[in-house]
Amino acid sequence: MTAAGGSPAPVGVAERELDLELGGMTCASCANRIERKLAKIAGVSATVNFATERAHVRYPAGVEPTELVAAVESAGYTATVSAAAGRGEPTPPGAGAAPDGLGTRLAVSALAAVPVVALSMVPALQFDRWQWIALALTTLVVFWGGYPFHRAALTNARHGSSTMDTLVSLGTLAAYGWSVWALVFGTAGHIGMAHEFTLRLGAHDPSGQIYLEVSAAVTVFLLAGRYAESRAKRRAGAALRALIEVGAKDVAVLRDGAERRIPVSGLQVGDRFVVRPGEKIATDGCVLSGAAAVDASMLTGESVPVEVSAGDAVVGGTVNTDGRLVVRAERIGADTQLAHIAALVTEAQSGKAAVARLADRVSAVFVPVVLVIAAVTLAGWLVTGHAATEAFTAAVAVLIVACPCALGLATPTALLVGTGRGAQLGILIRGPEVLEQTKRIDTVMLDKTGTVTTGRMAFDEVVPARGQDADRVLALAAAVEGASEHPVARAIAAAGGSGHSVTEFENRPGLGVVGLVDGIRVSVGRPHGPVPAELRPAFAAGRTTVAVAWDGEIRGAITVTDAVKPTSAEAIAQIRALGMTPVLLTGDRTEVGRAVAESVGIDRVIAEVLPADKVAHVARLQREGAVVAMVGDGVNDAAALAAADVGLAMGTGTDAAIEASDLTLVRGDLCSVPQAIRLSRATLGTIRANLFWAFAYNVAAIPLAALGLLNPMIAGAAMALSSVFVVANSLRLRRFR
Repeated sequence: MTAAGGSPAPVGVAERELDLELGGMTCASCANRIERKLAKIAGVSATVNFATERAHVRYPAGVEPTELVAAVESAGYTATVSAAAGRGEPTPPGAGAAPDGLGTRLAVSALAAVPVVALSMVPALQFDRWQWIALALTTLVVFWGGYPFHRAALTNARHGSSTMDTLVSLGTLAAYGWSVWALVFGTAGHIGMAHEFTLRLGAHDPSGQIYLEVSAAVTVFLLAGRYAESRAKRRAGAALRALIEVGAKDVAVLRDGAERRIPVSGLQVGDRFVVRPGEKIATDGCVLSGAAAVDASMLTGESVPVEVSAGDAVVGGTVNTDGRLVVRAERIGADTQLAHIAALVTEAQSGKAAVARLADRVSAVFVPVVLVIAAVTLAGWLVTGHAATEAFTAAVAVLIVACPCALGLATPTALLVGTGRGAQLGILIRGPEVLEQTKRIDTVMLDKTGTVTTGRMAFDEVVPARGQDADRVLALAAAVEGASEHPVARAIAAAGGSGHSVTEFENRPGLGVVGLVDGIRVSVGRPHGPVPAELRPAFAAGRTTVAVAWDGEIRGAITVTDAVKPTSAEAIAQIRALGMTPVLLTGDRTEVGRAVAESVGIDRVIAEVLPADKVAHVARLQREGAVVAMVGDGVNDAAALAAADVGLAMGTGTDAAIEASDLTLVRGDLCSVPQAIRLSRATLGTIRANLFWAFAYNVAAIPLAALGLLNPMIAGAAMALSSVFVVANSLRLRRFR
């Protein structure tokens, strides 16, 4: 997908933006046609995404949205202004689109086509008047089941162009039309008629031959491919829906001195609301009272909960892990950080290049050439003195043998087998447009928390002060932390065991915990008072470190880390072996990021980045000519996953990240990244091989049909054999290792 720029807006005229929901597109050329049509309006530029069926339009103040809709409709497509236009609210692409009914068309057409093919190809099944039953069933398949192809072909014809839909429509209608003529005016309608098998045109009376099975089979095969494609496109809006689900649904608001629970949509700027432990913060705001540890990993990637107290800013969608907060709402609706991330995903998706399908590229030349050959065949046979029935039969044979059944199956079958094998290996591939990009990837950006690391805090080491015993420091700290629910506390408690009991436990939000263990009042948390010299390196090492103190002195330091996944180093080595450069991208501190990168073999680290910064870093590398794959697992990664050339989400992560990605790695094992890239490239190679041989078949078979060496029935059988070859070639992907 490329943006089509219109005339520049007049100087001083403010530029506006909106999204259009589109309908009626069948291939990438349709998207290009809409872009060109909109660009003819002065000052308008548009980017059309075929996969999401949306157009992002920039237009000057003097242009009305109705003019944009009218321009699209004049090109033969439908358009409606997105429901969220002008309100700044993200709307999932295609969220309001009506079902296209392809599933019903496919099911009904397949049920009707099976007896047609069986009766036409198996003489033993041909009873008296079987051909008229076949005609009735084929009429349903061709005109109702094949309606999307005929409609698209007509639209293309009105605008002087042709696509694969044109050949499908002409081929099926020509075979159907000839069959009706042979049944009504020829001998094919006689009682007791049976198909005769001939290799060459003219060996038998052409008026006794019908080709209903060709029309029915081609229509069903192509409907199956279109249905698979349609299902993938309807999922395009799930990323934004997943982002919206992250937010809180209701909130305990303080009004008139009383606490009332209302929907989040009822919040107003300035409202005070209560957030209890375990609840999501309803919207962006400022803490008025209370203190708590807030888990912001879903938005920032920071693995350690952030301590907040009065005066600190908090973000909607983050989780209060302990303590009670009273927050004043400062931003609501589309102004929140969560909504901003959703908008980034929308922008990245609408700006992502849609790879033109290989078949459509070749069809720009192939389809017109086939039509010319069919016309020349008809004229040539007539000029050389042959009967009109023979001439027309030869022309029909050309159209039928050129019908792109194998082309229509080339991508869906390889994708079906490739994705099926991927599912066995824990790899989910979203669609064919992903595959071409994997071939070109040279840079892999990896989120740290939950991707390279486990995303869970784990005990690292205990550093005792001079004269103290490390085991005793850990045991006393673990006893106190065992009464806390903080993630850092849980890691320390798990490492120290439960050999001691604690009494008089006190949680001091933002400071730490205190408790009486074996008669000793032990505090664990932020250091208070002078830190012994031997402990200072532990607090400066870029790890999460807590001080353990009793009797007024710091007796030791305990560090915890977000543990690196066991397979991460091996995965990075495989990524390098594929010729790609790994880059660690994290919202965590620089020291933490560098420590993790060194442990797995990554040279380049970009740390302390916000979600918007991640998108900016992806875009910067793309401007420099890199083809970027982004690997992540959190909401904070969703926009970057959508903006990257290929997004890979860890299946153990959030729905927002998974739905914004191109590939999902179900196991959460980083070794799945190089494996997914290899599988994608193998699937792409199979698709290209399928397309090559499908076209090679047409190139070889069309001259034979034009010379009368193939009658339409044999042409139909040859077409079926080409489809079998494509399917067999695709099945080789089941052996992918």
